Amino acid sequence: MTANVSIVTLGVEDLTTSTSFYEKLGWANSSASQESVTFLQGHSVILGLYGRNALAEDAGVDPTGSGFRGVALAINLPDRQAVDGFFALAVSCGADATKQPQEVFWGGYSGYFADPDGHLWEVAHNPFVKMDPQTSQLTLEGTDK
Repeated sequence: MTANVSIVTLGVEDLTTSTSFYEKLGWANSSASQESVTFLQGHSVILGLYGRNALAEDAGVDPTGSGFRGVALAINLPDRQAVDGFFALAVSCGADATKQPQEVFWGGYSGYFADPDGHLWEVAHNPFVKMDPQTSQLTLEGTDK
């Protein structure tokens, strides 16, 4: 069995606001969504949105905490122009631009934004990995996939 991320669930303060934000970014809301949880379909990952306190309770952890969480999610795109376009879309939908897209030390191009709850997203073009043009799925060299 291959390790794979299938669902990423974000704890959010306002489910309606966060659902609207991600729909504007192109995620498709699913009929599996309910009053207390949203499931958004991506190409290879489902994004779940759940109340922050309820998610913390489900995981058995304290819901308080703010600032950098030690995690950034990433959206990889085929070129720099796509990065700039998606980044501008995210900001126009209410994201907070934390780092404008720019050339980065590892040879790629990326920027960061925070969603309405402060979850960090990197929008990047990495010229060193293969990207499936249909699914945007990445393949690293040296793997059998």
